[in-house]
Amino acid sequence: MTINIEIKAKCSNPEKVREILKVEGAIYKGIDHQVDTYFNVNNGRLKLREGTIENNLISYQREEKKGPKESDYILYKTEPNTTLKDVLIRSLGIHIVVDKQREIYFIDNLKFHIDSVENLGNFIEIEAIDKGGSIGKEKLLKQCKQYMNLFGVCEEDLLSNSYSDLLEEVSYNKAKKQNR
Repeated sequence: MTINIEIKAKCSNPEKVREILKVEGAIYKGIDHQVDTYFNVNNGRLKLREGTIENNLISYQREEKKGPKESDYILYKTEPNTTLKDVLIRSLGIHIVVDKQREIYFIDNLKFHIDSVENLGNFIEIEAIDKGGSIGKEKLLKQCKQYMNLFGVCEEDLLSNSYSDLLEEVSYNKAKKQNR
């Protein structure tokens, strides 16, 4: 069983976060250009991540609240340039597409993302991951909060939604302005 506690926040100073990660001894995995295609589903979310580093079909459910939250997900490793996307589009239809540049870092069981999301801006994500169930939710929460403080993440920077929700909101507001 995997337990995942994560936060997502606006990031006004990605360079500061990079410096802190360097000082903390983070392992840099690289920059991944990721296109996440979200599909129409009845329960939770389903996205196909096509990247230069990570390629997965991900089904997940997550609380929609600000601050650290638990994420329940299933990851299926995929190969680039297969017909999987066509099958999913044909059977489910596309809900929305998120295009981003993601810097990936690791420190022990912690995964950090510095994201630049097309039409949204810069963000930081912290994921505290317990793959075997031996760390526990309390310690994962403590780890998340420790790095939130280190990075200077303020309450108003925290996001409750996913990038897909934020993009939908931007699209809705644009359409609303055009119809005035």
